[in-house]
Amino acid sequence: MLYIGRGDPHHLEDSRGWAAVAALSPFRQPSPRRMKTGYLIDMDGVIYRENQLVAGAVEFVEALIASGTPFIFLTNNSAPTPEDLSVRLRHLGLPGLSARHFYTSALNTADFLSETHPGCTVFVIGEGGLLAALHQHKIANDALQPSYVVVGEGAASMEKLAKAHACIERGARLLATNPDNWCPVSNVETRPGAGATAAFLEASTGRRAYYLGKPNGFMFHRARRQLADMAAGTPESIVMIGDTMETDIRGPSSRACMPIWS
Repeated sequence: MLYIGRGDPHHLEDSRGWAAVAALSPFRQPSPRRMKTGYLIDMDGVIYRENQLVAGAVEFVEALIASGTPFIFLTNNSAPTPEDLSVRLRHLGLPGLSARHFYTSALNTADFLSETHPGCTVFVIGEGGLLAALHQHKIANDALQPSYVVVGEGAASMEKLAKAHACIERGARLLATNPDNWCPVSNVETRPGAGATAAFLEASTGRRAYYLGKPNGFMFHRARRQLADMAAGTPESIVMIGDTMETDIRGPSSRACMPIWS
């Protein structure tokens, strides 16, 4: 796996970063090499910043679509559904994307629970994307004796935190959709993330959380599987495009891939 980023850990730098990516893109290779490379692409700070697309992003994604190259936008944000993300990017100027082009930490959490603990129940601190993903996998909400307390992005009231604390004390396991302590709101503003909420419950209960999303290898395992489904076969190489060392490069490294930081 190839990683494209920059040394400062927060943003891929304007169109120069996309120029580096384009130079490696399969649509610049002879026809027989097409479909041998798949792309996993981080979103916030890479494709857009606030409500503006990064320079060069439109041309890059359009070229991927035109060449039939499989790609997935990979995000730790558990709040939106893939449909929500498709609509947002369309409004920003990237049409032609469907729900299958997105894989979120909410989907990853639902996949993990359905594979490792069929029939489990959950108490959720999170928003629509997480609730929808769990519902899609028929994972029931349980405020009395849940198997897991699942923490995602979203407002966590003291009432909900107290309820989650009580569930964990009664034996529920603590599961976070991702380890991010903060999420960007603008270039100068952030908000608490799922990792911060999970850390609060770790401190109050003395129990350790299990963190999904990037950089957990299960996130990349499932994303690679989705890429293979889109490509009707496993790509020979995968390029990871991201802007954060701790999540976007650690995960590919844990999958025995070849990350490159530039």
